[in-house]
Amino acid sequence: MSYVFHRHCHAQLPIIDRGEGVYLFDKQGRAYLDACGGAAVSNLGHSHQAVKQAMLAQIERVPFAHTGFFTCENSERLAELICRRMSDQFNHVYLVSGGSEAVESALKMARQYFVERGLSEKSQFIARQQSYHGNTLGALAVGGNEWRREPFKNILQPSHHIAPCYAYRHQQSSESEWEYSLRAANELEAKILELGAENVMAFVVEPIVGATAGAVPATQGYFRRIREICDQYDVLLIMDEVMCGVGRSGHFFAFEQEEAEPDLVCMAKGLGAGYQPIGAVVANDKVYQAIESGSGFFQHGHTFMAHPVACAAAVATIETIEQQALLQAVRQQGARLRQELEYALTGLPFVGDIRGKGLFIGIELVADKESKAPLKVSTLADKKLKQQAMENGLMCYPMAGTIDGVNGHHVLLAPPFIIQPNHIDELVTKLARTLKEVSREW
Repeated sequence: MSYVFHRHCHAQLPIIDRGEGVYLFDKQGRAYLDACGGAAVSNLGHSHQAVKQAMLAQIERVPFAHTGFFTCENSERLAELICRRMSDQFNHVYLVSGGSEAVESALKMARQYFVERGLSEKSQFIARQQSYHGNTLGALAVGGNEWRREPFKNILQPSHHIAPCYAYRHQQSSESEWEYSLRAANELEAKILELGAENVMAFVVEPIVGATAGAVPATQGYFRRIREICDQYDVLLIMDEVMCGVGRSGHFFAFEQEEAEPDLVCMAKGLGAGYQPIGAVVANDKVYQAIESGSGFFQHGHTFMAHPVACAAAVATIETIEQQALLQAVRQQGARLRQELEYALTGLPFVGDIRGKGLFIGIELVADKESKAPLKVSTLADKKLKQQAMENGLMCYPMAGTIDGVNGHHVLLAPPFIIQPNHIDELVTKLARTLKEVSREW
């Protein structure tokens, strides 16, 4: 009997024993190629010596000091490393313990920004359908994934949603990419006008939609128009890079490819490469200075924020990414993985779309390629895929509800940045085998 309250009460999980590079090993000695980084977390793979040594060095000095009393060298260094990656308008980082905490902090930061300016009537958030921004109540309320929201709707604060930028499903055959980008982005303006610009605080958005839709990137020009709309109506732009950030897209920040800069950026997952829980909100000077010159106190906080050991792990992670030129590796190996996936899978009748950026790739599964009709919900394709992939020694991240929270299936891939060509060959071979085995039951 297990005394652990697992994610699923009836799960029968193997016991993890150790990790080496891109592989994890259970107590039975079975090896699993980690093709999803857990959940886009383990960007340096497993048992990376530089990260472990940095953590041990911090533990030897002091494992914990509360931020109400002290700052620490690693938190100061981490904030500096992050800000160096951004424009000179970003000079302050709020350090927390994970993605949901980061989003909650950003939501409250946005609210306090307007309160400090005397615009307390601004109280509404807009996000996108099929978005996911975390499981705490504020983040869940903003998110647009109906399956996750449904059990808790009666205790969620109201929020508002527009359609995602999802070309595979929503771009019309008669539209150019720019025309679709403009139409999709202009939904934000329409929603702001519907609610009244004086009431809207922020637009919350993933530059590349992660778990809920399967690595869906925006079309060209979408975010440039979004930025214009936010500026016009005095609305903050909060970009959630919890899953797609810290190099996952081939750039340190995914928004770097979008011709648009946010006001607040949320980070987590790969920031500490899985070695310690850590997250962050990066605030631009406009937001920080409103609070600094007003009350001077951000009315928020978490006990383990800026944890010294977690910050040590994150510093070592970023330094490793820089020293080993892993952003370039992500772009190169991501292109190779995409090419091999397209060669191996495009001909399969149930593979509708292969998309993403860098080592962040989604494969959307369909019942019919021409009509893009989704697989029946009753196939339980995501659960069967995950189980069979594990049997085949492969960790991937299948998910249901891709289209509307109920219909649609995809597989998300987010392997470690240290993946090599032979690992990619193994990944694609095992994934193709798994898809073919499971599809016999669809």
